[in-house]
Amino acid sequence: MIDHIGFGVTDFKRSKAFYTAALAPLGYRLVMEMALLDDGEDGYAGFGDERPHFWIGTGKPLQARLHVAFMAKCRADIRAFYEAALAAGGIDNGAPGLRPHYHENYYAAFVLDPDGHNIEAVHHLPE
Repeated sequence: MIDHIGFGVTDFKRSKAFYTAALAPLGYRLVMEMALLDDGEDGYAGFGDERPHFWIGTGKPLQARLHVAFMAKCRADIRAFYEAALAAGGIDNGAPGLRPHYHENYYAAFVLDPDGHNIEAVHHLPE
């Protein structure tokens, strides 16, 4: 349904490092980058599998908290995402586990990114 999404971040370099680390366990990587200046401090970074679906960039950051949920192939990938995101500077916002109030197989983990956005990895099937 969604082709791509993007938003501004307060520190492009820091956020690019965070998402590179946090999304790797889910099979997503930095697939496209456009620098605004030669120093690499400003620009746009697109993450995905074969093409970018998720973008961050230099610009005015959102004032409200954004929620983005990434699909995971299995529960182990969610645990790896959670650990990688925390190691990259993310803040715990919900450890890996079942969320039966959504549905019986909803398994997810939540972290806050460097700008405080709620980033989720989710798997909907029983393991």
